[in-house]
Amino acid sequence: MASSYYKLNIKERTTTGGKFARAMRREGQVPAILYYAGTENVNLTIDGGDLYHALHSGQHIFEIETGGETQFAMIKQMQYHPVTDDVVHLDLMRVRRSEKISITVPLVLEGESIGIKEGGVLSQQLMSVEIKCFPTDVPEQITVDITDLELNTSLSIADVNTGNDDIEIVTSDDINVASIHPPAAEEEPETDLDEDLDEDGEASGDEESSSDNASGEETE
Repeated sequence: MASSYYKLNIKERTTTGGKFARAMRREGQVPAILYYAGTENVNLTIDGGDLYHALHSGQHIFEIETGGETQFAMIKQMQYHPVTDDVVHLDLMRVRRSEKISITVPLVLEGESIGIKEGGVLSQQLMSVEIKCFPTDVPEQITVDITDLELNTSLSIADVNTGNDDIEIVTSDDINVASIHPPAAEEEPETDLDEDLDEDGEASGDEESSSDNASGEETE
């Protein structure tokens, strides 16, 4: 639970369109919009370096200041450059601390499972989970204890405990989170020699015929 929020430094902008967006990106700025149901969208720019640090802060809710008022916002969508993977546009949604929001957070497995000790292989099918909670309750991640996970068994969303009654898991209960399965059996490679031997382990008749022809007299 975050008691304080990373402050994202933003600036309002009046210019729009691809030409102005490209110019802003050359200056290290990322175009963005801020929206909230029932209000008009606000066009913004965010410093690229500041955005980088915000994304790596581990937080999901950010403090912003617009119109002389401190507000809180979450990232709803990011667009990336197809070659460089740089963020080229950002959608921010305003949130109120008194209203629950839906947000996706990472799922992290912890513990050494019984199945792994028995030689099994761990497979994590789900890397994140959608939850609904107040902005003040958004966790950086949700941990799943796999200590009791045995060989040939799995955990689903129904087995995940958020540790907070105010945090509701939205993801369907029947979706698998992780499982332990036996290691894949290694098959012995076939050789050409195996194909040339008959069931008794002797060379096939074709080779004997070849030998007879080689030692016989030349035929017309």
